[in-house]
Amino acid sequence: MAPPTHKSLAVAGLMFNALVWGLCWWPFKQLESLGLHPLWATALVYGFVFLSIGLWLGLRGSLLSWRQHPTLWLLLLASGLTNVGFNWAVTVGDVVRVVLLFYLMPAWSVLVAWWLLDEKPTGMAFFRLLLALSGLFIVLKTPETPWPVPESLADVLALLSGLSFAITNALLLKLKDSPSSSRSLAMFGGGALMATLAALLGMATGVVQTGATPAWVWLPFVGLLGISFLFGNLALQYGAARLTAQTTALVMLSEVLFASVSAVLLGAAQWENRTLWGGSLILLAALLSVVGTGQKTE
Repeated sequence: MAPPTHKSLAVAGLMFNALVWGLCWWPFKQLESLGLHPLWATALVYGFVFLSIGLWLGLRGSLLSWRQHPTLWLLLLASGLTNVGFNWAVTVGDVVRVVLLFYLMPAWSVLVAWWLLDEKPTGMAFFRLLLALSGLFIVLKTPETPWPVPESLADVLALLSGLSFAITNALLLKLKDSPSSSRSLAMFGGGALMATLAALLGMATGVVQTGATPAWVWLPFVGLLGISFLFGNLALQYGAARLTAQTTALVMLSEVLFASVSAVLLGAAQWENRTLWGGSLILLAALLSVVGTGQKTE
């Protein structure tokens, strides 16, 4: 059991990471308005942080531990897909809707923890999953759609990134004995690699446009995102390695508040009845994820 001080610091770390993710939509939208696609923006930001960490800590030494912890390759893939999906979705879609769909993550964590951590779900866990999926049904159902399929690219990206984030959190818990530097390199390297591959594939298929030529005006936003994601990632690692996957998912729900309030105030999102009702069920399912597990959260 972690000491109370360590638990408080772990929760604070997760809250800071949630703040970073909850506000990152704004610089990404600014970069898009300046002609930089969110996939290329993600590649630049994560590539910059990856190289910075590698130069600071020594890239070769950090990569050597990957032989003892091959699961780091899965972390690279899962974290990379999380950033590709979320950063793209939150830039081109309604911020509140994207964040709500992303936060089906606590529901996915029920299945992911069963798969990766051998945490067999209880009846209550399946109930939470059903509750969250009901919320998903309500959010996605519109008068124009006879069946609640995702109505936009942003919806699909938000759902897939939430699933990837659930896998990322479970892998962080599984890799808690691996060096922190190696986990950081895996996560930022994955963001850079997967975003680059997705951007190149998107350009080849016409989904992603070439965009504007590189401009100095991008640098402040790229720097802001890079520094924020670096410290947010370190905070996430600290917290996720000391709390259960369910508790991590619960604390990270504060991102919904940060993103929703900022997006509505800045006119990047709008409230709809079905979003409110469906989102309430999704958030309720996440809140219930710690009911009955209060003594197992350390």
